[in-house]
Amino acid sequence: MSDAHAQSTNAAWGGRFAEATDAFVAEFTASIQFDQRLYRHDIQGSIAHATMLSEVGVLTADECEQIVTGLRAVQTDIESGQQVWSIALEDVHMNVESALTTKIGPVGKKLHTGRSRNDQVATDIRLYLREAIDGLSGELTRLQTGLIALAANEADTIMPGFTHLQTAQPVTFGHHLLAWNEMLQRDFERLQDCRKRVNILPLGAAALAGTTYPINRERTAELLGFDRASENSLDSVSDRDFAIEFTHWASLTMMHLSRMSEELVLWASAQFDFINLPDRFCTGSSIMPQKKNPDVPELVRGKTGRVFGHLMSLLTLMKSQPLAYNKDNQEDKEPLFDTIDTLAGSLRAFADMIPHIEAKPDVMKAAALRGYSTATDLADYLVKKGMAFRDAHEVVGKSVAYGLAEGKDLSEMTLEELTPFSNTITSDVFEVLTLEGSVAARDHLGGTAPNQVRAAATRAQALLAKR
Repeated sequence: MSDAHAQSTNAAWGGRFAEATDAFVAEFTASIQFDQRLYRHDIQGSIAHATMLSEVGVLTADECEQIVTGLRAVQTDIESGQQVWSIALEDVHMNVESALTTKIGPVGKKLHTGRSRNDQVATDIRLYLREAIDGLSGELTRLQTGLIALAANEADTIMPGFTHLQTAQPVTFGHHLLAWNEMLQRDFERLQDCRKRVNILPLGAAALAGTTYPINRERTAELLGFDRASENSLDSVSDRDFAIEFTHWASLTMMHLSRMSEELVLWASAQFDFINLPDRFCTGSSIMPQKKNPDVPELVRGKTGRVFGHLMSLLTLMKSQPLAYNKDNQEDKEPLFDTIDTLAGSLRAFADMIPHIEAKPDVMKAAALRGYSTATDLADYLVKKGMAFRDAHEVVGKSVAYGLAEGKDLSEMTLEELTPFSNTITSDVFEVLTLEGSVAARDHLGGTAPNQVRAAATRAQALLAKR
């Protein structure tokens, strides 16, 4: 093969090819357009790899020093905007290696000893995702901190609780907010569990079968902060379970944020008017000057769909792949990156917005007075006086029917109006028919009583303090 022909092929793998890669194919198969965001993690992994190779005698100490110094210089160039990314070099790995070799000469070509881009990219993604998980954990904690504080402040604020979006029983706003926190607490715990499976080192698996060099994978894992090295070289380069698991976590978390968003949108509407969202998290209309649109929760609700889509994309990507690595896996990065970006933005928006929500207690209480929300309390009152629950249910149902006909809530009826439905009802009934009496009566772990809400907020804050 002529020297001219050799220059027309990719220097990293072109030796066995008889013709240059088609220009369109080169661009179509390249990943540098999106995987360049892995540069720090690629360099971090390469420094650890070179350090380990030096310690086992594959590289000399001088070669290792040159490589490490050169890699740090490449990172400086990238971060200062001097690096020119080349599609011809396909990906972040070859771009970094080429820049290194340009800086330090032929020694740079020794960096790839004992590894493949297959185990290299698997390592980079795990390093990147581990860092992202730690950042998302911080945002979750910040959101929960604001949410719990708001709940504690609103422990006495009565609002209607709903089932089927119909008034069911009175609760407090603080109790409702702590229900959101329960969702987020599960999300946080799942994310920490997911991190355990992300934090496993695949480097050393090489292309698929390991390497003949005397590498020390445990040392590389130690240098990079991994809990351990992976056990099987075939699985190491082809596994993307950790990315799918993370995206599943992200889908659950976005589903929770979407449920919260739906309630915020409803509560901020003129029809509910339960809360006021800060102006800085809303926008107006180009034609209707009175409008204040809850854009942040609406967008979070909308972005949930794209994360669900990324989960399906990754599951479909992996479903028919034989062992070991396949080019299909290049398609794992864009769904994963966008999932991380979407979660980070959504959590940040909520963490900024939630602490500044203003409740409207009078409106909430008035809404709780509509819909006979203390009907169950009346039934419980009768049961405690010896009536069978089914009989009590019928008595209260007839009382509600009377109230609907007369336009009166149960708490507005007189004793003379209530006793015809049951002579078991006496004047003490009004202690349970008030909204305050209803929520206060549920004075048990997990109940709506204000003192229980404050205690739950204290426990939730204590959990955060242990992180």
